[in-house]
Amino acid sequence: MRVSQISSASASDAKARKAASKSDAKVPAAPVPTLELSFDTVAPSGFGRIPVSGVSPVVENGAYPAKAVVGELIPIRATVFREGHDAVNASVILTDPAGHETRVDMTPMEPRGLDPWEAWVRPDSEGAWTFRVEGWSDPWGTWLHVAEAKLPAGVDIPLVCLEGRDLLERTATRADAAGDKVEASILRATAQLLIPERPAKDLLEVATGKGIGAAMRRYGPRELVSPSSDYPLFVDRRRALFSSWYEFFPRSQGATYDAKTDTWTSGTFDTCHERLEAAAAMGFDVIYFPPIHPIGEAFKKGKNNSLTPTKKDPGSPWAIGSPAGGHDAIHPDLGDWTSFDRLVARAKELGVEIALDFALQASPDHPWVTEHPEWFTTRLDGSIAYAENPPKKYQDIYPINFDNDAPGIYHEVLRILRLWMSHGVRIFRVDNPHTKPVQFWGWIMRQVRATDPDVLFLAEAFTTPAMMGALGKVGYHQSYTYFTWRNQKWELEEYMHDLAQTTDSFYRPNFFVNTPDINPFYLQSGNPAAFAIRAILAATLSPTWGVYSGFELFEHEPLRPGAEEYRNSEKYEFRPRDYNAAPNLNMLMGTLNSIRHAHPALQQLRQFTAHHASHDAVMAYSKRDGDDVILVICSLDPNATVESDVSLDMGALGLASGDGLHVRDELTGATFTWGQRNFVRLTPTNPAHILHVLNEG
Repeated sequence: MRVSQISSASASDAKARKAASKSDAKVPAAPVPTLELSFDTVAPSGFGRIPVSGVSPVVENGAYPAKAVVGELIPIRATVFREGHDAVNASVILTDPAGHETRVDMTPMEPRGLDPWEAWVRPDSEGAWTFRVEGWSDPWGTWLHVAEAKLPAGVDIPLVCLEGRDLLERTATRADAAGDKVEASILRATAQLLIPERPAKDLLEVATGKGIGAAMRRYGPRELVSPSSDYPLFVDRRRALFSSWYEFFPRSQGATYDAKTDTWTSGTFDTCHERLEAAAAMGFDVIYFPPIHPIGEAFKKGKNNSLTPTKKDPGSPWAIGSPAGGHDAIHPDLGDWTSFDRLVARAKELGVEIALDFALQASPDHPWVTEHPEWFTTRLDGSIAYAENPPKKYQDIYPINFDNDAPGIYHEVLRILRLWMSHGVRIFRVDNPHTKPVQFWGWIMRQVRATDPDVLFLAEAFTTPAMMGALGKVGYHQSYTYFTWRNQKWELEEYMHDLAQTTDSFYRPNFFVNTPDINPFYLQSGNPAAFAIRAILAATLSPTWGVYSGFELFEHEPLRPGAEEYRNSEKYEFRPRDYNAAPNLNMLMGTLNSIRHAHPALQQLRQFTAHHASHDAVMAYSKRDGDDVILVICSLDPNATVESDVSLDMGALGLASGDGLHVRDELTGATFTWGQRNFVRLTPTNPAHILHVLNEG
């Protein structure tokens, strides 16, 4: 409703009236204030005729699109209400990139007194979508409420029947206009059955029939339609949400050692093919390489991060840049562009992708240092500031200063990304993005998305929730997470609740079980059961998980007590491995990836439910997508046998409380018949059940 200005008497009119009152002189009456009204279903801002508020998912008031992937179920929620007692309803209008609209009716949720509404939508193509929520007056719902109250009481029966027939006839006309002659006939036939002389029970059965309800939902009148704003939703390719990552160092794969000369010969892109094929055979989708660029000599790090390296030490791949080039060059020991292209082509043949590390920093030998010294921070003593995370010092790395020549840095970074993209790289794992301005990343994401929306970015950001969330909001498709440090049941359940229901619109997790930088305390015993448990949790809790090579061989020795770093870290030396050495987790990792690919429930994030297990070291949870339901019961204790009662939330499994269920353990093939309460016994050698709910018992 828009309100015009109210006209009023002028100041001179007021003086005239005052004077007239003293002299009894007659003066014309002042104009009567007028109020001009025009009625709209929605105001420019604020509430419309049918109020709609609290729409989600909305990121930063719509400044950034909420996240989705093709085929993913997305919950749209809002608060919708109205004055009085007439019925209100709500719908989601989903608009695809071509401008085609689809209406999905919403469902009222509990608690009803707070007026929450929800609908789950499933976008079916990539690109920029929008959605809005429409609140509307529901005459049929209002009539049903009145009929259910008045007919049994014998009140106004002729009028109630007359109004019902009118609604049904009008709806039949709309069905005719839509070409649905069958529904139109049913609606008209139903209208003829609303005869006042019939028993109230019969009239109610006519009005509440399942068939007539469906027809009215489809063609019934929707009055006072009041739309919210349109909000953005960007739909990525599925790998943005679902994938299994495997990381290895190309220089270690195929590296050889000559004991006579005490020298190493680096592995190459061509010697990586064998490991690439093995990772693909285990079901990994993305093969991630640390930086493959030339490494600087200045302040080069030696074994175990030593400051006194030898010439034989290869240095850290993250100390990028030498006279051989910078971020747009390949380390000469690894090969050339032709051999790199061969590796990317082989990955494509295997159905996997190569992800490259993008570390936006420079060694003191990087060409940028001499060509663009303004891109770095110069201290008062004239030296360039190196990276620090006190007490840690990284003398071999210079951070970029984005405030000296932002346009130059922005465009150089975009140029480098596009160079690698032109060689078939469509996924980048970005090192420490939280040490660069969020505004910069927003610009980069917009530029890349505008021309190459299939390119994905993973944020390696172990930092505050606000920064991790901001990176997701401006466009990062995935992020490393706090999973590495969540080991207790309560904290895992709490964290999954946040990921699935609080940050799901902008933050997609990638559960890496370990990284070259992080040797988790949980794994430092070397107990194979600990490695199995963390792999099972990561692969079934998150739609994307990752493994750094050596995990499958139970590598665990810390640099020193109390440190989450590896001794003999591959960051500073060659580490070729015998991946078939026993014992190993190769079979388990392959099985987990096979289960993940077979079950849509494990390929999504949002539909997660924690179930009750009486033992603190037993975690029970389910994931669901449509008819596909996976129930996981996992021990958190790698050292002992645990026994627990498990009480299931049957509704979360799509079952009634009294139902039984048939399940198959996807790890072993064993089948069971379960009920709402069950008993489990888990051992270090068999620490989990991954149960596929087959059917109702």
